[in-house]
Amino acid sequence: MMPNAQNPSLPLSGRSNTLRILGTSFFCLIPAVAMAQSGTPQPAMAAASAPQAEKPAPSKPEPAQPSTLQRVQITGSTNADDTQQRRQSTAAKIIVGREEIERFGDDNVADVLKRLPGVTTGGAPGRRGGPRMRGLSGGYTQLLINGEPIPTGFSLESLTPEQVERIEILRAPTAEYGARAIAGTINIVLREALQKRLNDLRLGTGIESGHASPGVSWTRNDKLGDGEGDVYNLSVSAFRRKRVDTIDNQATSSDIDSGAIQLQQNETGEDHDRRVGMNVSARLQWRFTGGSGLSLQPFMFTSRSDNEGRRHLEQPIGTAAPPYSDAALESESRYTVARVNAQWQQRLGASSRLDLRLGTGGFESRSSSQRLESDLAGMLQRRLDDSSSVRERSLTSIGKLSHELASEHSLVTGWDIELIRREEQRSSMQNGVQLLGNFNNEVNASSQRVALYAQDEWNPSRQWSAYAGLRWEQISTRSEDISNPISQRSAVWTPLLQGVWKPDEKSRDQIRMALTRSYKSPTLRNLIARPSLSTRYPAPGTNIATSPDSIGNPTLRPELATGVDLAYEHYLPAGGLFSVNLFHRRISDLIRTVTSLQTVPWASQPRWVSQPRNFGHAVTQGIELEAKGRLNELKADLPAVAVRSNVSLFRSRVDGVPGPDNRLDEQPSATANLGADYRFRGVPIAVGGNLNWTPSYVVQQTTNQQRSSTTKRTFEAFATWTFNPSMSLRIGANDIAPLDYTTVSSFDVGNLRDSSENRSHTRTQWSIRLELKL
Repeated sequence: MMPNAQNPSLPLSGRSNTLRILGTSFFCLIPAVAMAQSGTPQPAMAAASAPQAEKPAPSKPEPAQPSTLQRVQITGSTNADDTQQRRQSTAAKIIVGREEIERFGDDNVADVLKRLPGVTTGGAPGRRGGPRMRGLSGGYTQLLINGEPIPTGFSLESLTPEQVERIEILRAPTAEYGARAIAGTINIVLREALQKRLNDLRLGTGIESGHASPGVSWTRNDKLGDGEGDVYNLSVSAFRRKRVDTIDNQATSSDIDSGAIQLQQNETGEDHDRRVGMNVSARLQWRFTGGSGLSLQPFMFTSRSDNEGRRHLEQPIGTAAPPYSDAALESESRYTVARVNAQWQQRLGASSRLDLRLGTGGFESRSSSQRLESDLAGMLQRRLDDSSSVRERSLTSIGKLSHELASEHSLVTGWDIELIRREEQRSSMQNGVQLLGNFNNEVNASSQRVALYAQDEWNPSRQWSAYAGLRWEQISTRSEDISNPISQRSAVWTPLLQGVWKPDEKSRDQIRMALTRSYKSPTLRNLIARPSLSTRYPAPGTNIATSPDSIGNPTLRPELATGVDLAYEHYLPAGGLFSVNLFHRRISDLIRTVTSLQTVPWASQPRWVSQPRNFGHAVTQGIELEAKGRLNELKADLPAVAVRSNVSLFRSRVDGVPGPDNRLDEQPSATANLGADYRFRGVPIAVGGNLNWTPSYVVQQTTNQQRSSTTKRTFEAFATWTFNPSMSLRIGANDIAPLDYTTVSSFDVGNLRDSSENRSHTRTQWSIRLELKL
């Protein structure tokens, strides 16, 4: 039986369950802690506990202070390497290594990304929306895994930090990684097979509203046989998650002049979501004579989720009867993605190298849902059944030829080919009758992306380094939808120029400059003219402007952007830094979703439909500030607290939309992070915390469409107790003192304003995790 959403005892019960689970989990760990403290770690274990990065750390861990506590932002050897790579890179790149990835003990990569400079997340706090750079909405940030686009439908929330070697943040596009990065690129590099033994096991659970979400992960790094360069890495994680979301929506229709409300509907309820999943990634590496090498990188993720929900609709204002009184919802979904990449590296003489990569994979998803609506008397009024299945297969071929010239000159040429085939079936029924007619038939779609590029990186002097690139990319899309077949082809040239200037070759100051062209291509879903119906309506057969049907647009053109970046960076002696980054983007053929009342083939009367369109021109610009370091570097008598902070300010303007809030979709005016951590002397305890803040904002989408969001603020903290170099216990809390998050959409129709308000009630998430180095 589903709990009542309005039961006042639920919050108190949730707190009691949370305390019981925390207490039980802690006392269950005491025997293991006692055994660990009485035992003596073996040398192999101690070696395995050293920090992992691109290069093994040379220092030995202290017995009472293992590597987990030594991972201070500016003092650890790994972090110093990350900062040094950032400093030496000609392209504007931020490197996030293992120390920073592990610092807060996050259970997914999305939580790591939200603290990085200029990165925001969509959705309510604690619900881990996709990462976005410079405040721009989804699609403007290029997301890569090992240099390739993330699989369709895959969420970074499903990727655990234990599977990640490092994260690369590129603020300006490059020819090699691609120019589909108007806001920037986030490249997640999975664990590499380093020549160092590693055998880590992590057991933990998250707790929210009294519901436990346990998880386990295991990472192993070792040699393959007797070969000196033959090594492997294997990372496996599994989770079971349960969430309860409170539904609190309000729809109103009011007179614009007087403000008098003509219609008001309040919808409340709860959703109970249960999800289980498993993630496996590996890297097998062989080295041969003559400078050649082969590596295989398989990756697989599978998940299953089931959802149950209840809705109750009240209509305090309005003459007509509400469409329903109560609704019961059930849904289930299955998702599996698998991929394998094979990479061959070959030395061609003393100064050239050839890299070849061939990859194949795909995903399958199936989902079904049912909604039963009844009136006040409990009589069934409407039954909605929806089912879909999607299957996608892809093949990629990537090649790169690198040639080292004289005077620190590096020339790279290459290609990037991706072929995707997608098959989709969907059925939407109301009371046993198909709603969409021919639109329910199977759709077969395919896309082909072919890119050629060349880039040149050189150091004209000890004070200057420069990068020039040119990339040509063509995307072809075809759909065999019998109701509306499409065939589209677009090609883009993207010249790129970046440079770094040091006032003095020994100076810790440097200035970065970039002049680039980038683009955003329409997604396959945005191109296919298949409608998706809204389930919320004021009366049978109709819908409202703030909850419209949606449909693709096969005539969309890609957005093009010309960008300028200018940055100043100052590096501190111990590895900290201070930076100021300015950016400006001029966007043409902006794609924006527009809602209008249309006569449609799937309904007997006009319905509100949202559809993406090329809207015109836009400008976005901003400043990004970042500072990190130890307090005792500033003043010797201050404690050795590692502090990290970043503040980003954004501005944008869409031509053709009246101000003052004619900004780009979902772009706030600012975002900020303030974090610190400290390792106590003499005791094996480290503590830390972070405050993430994004202010409220309003977006005027069109002349009569508006969307607003309230302030998003999350505070998190952690404490780590290290018993010996092979065992540590971490306790964390995310979204302390939670703040409800509200979004409002409004649409002006004549003299009436239809608005829809969605309030998300956020909750504190607790976590406890035992980390073992076997």
